[in-house]
Amino acid sequence: MIFTLPNAVSFVRVLLVPVFVWLVLGRDEYTGASLLLGFIGATDWVDGYLARRLDQVSAVGKVLDPFADRLAVAAAVIVGWISGALPWLIAALLIAREAMVAIGAVLVAIAGRGRLDVRRLGKVATFGLYFAIPAFYMYAGTGADPWAWFAWVVVIPSLMLYYVVAVQYAGDVRRALHDKSR
Repeated sequence: MIFTLPNAVSFVRVLLVPVFVWLVLGRDEYTGASLLLGFIGATDWVDGYLARRLDQVSAVGKVLDPFADRLAVAAAVIVGWISGALPWLIAALLIAREAMVAIGAVLVAIAGRGRLDVRRLGKVATFGLYFAIPAFYMYAGTGADPWAWFAWVVVIPSLMLYYVVAVQYAGDVRRALHDKSR
C-alpha cells in the first residue's frame, strides 16, 4: 500500500527539507530554519505511530520514513557545515557516520539481501540530534548562549549513541552478506 496517511506524513517531511535549505542558504534565516527542522524532527514519530495505529505499515513506509530522517539530518549537517551554523567537527562526525551506514545499506541491497532494519537505539540517537542540531541553528540565529550550551549537552551523547548504532549496523551488514540461507 503506497497511498496511506503515514506515507503522506513522511512525504511531507521530505518536501520540507528543501524549504529548510532555502531558509538557511537563500534567506540567512537560521531561527526559522531551526523551527522548521524541529518540526521535521518532531513529526518523525508521527508517521510510525500512525502506521501502527491505523494498521497501515507498508514496505514503502519502511523505506520512506528512514529516508526522510536521513535526508533531513544530511541536509541539516551539510548546510550547517557550509553556513557555519554547525561546528565542523560535529558535521564531519555525522557525515562520516552517515556515509558508513549508507555504504553498508547499499552493499546489502546490491547483494540482494534486503535492507537494514531501523534500530530503536538509532531512533533515540536521531531524536537527540533533532534537538541538538536545531539548537545550533537557533544559536546561529539568536546568538543566545543557552542554545549553544543545550546543543553541546545533547549532541555529545547523541553522537555517541549514533556511533554505537553504526557498529551494530556493521554487524548487521556482515551477517547479511555472509548469511548463506538468504
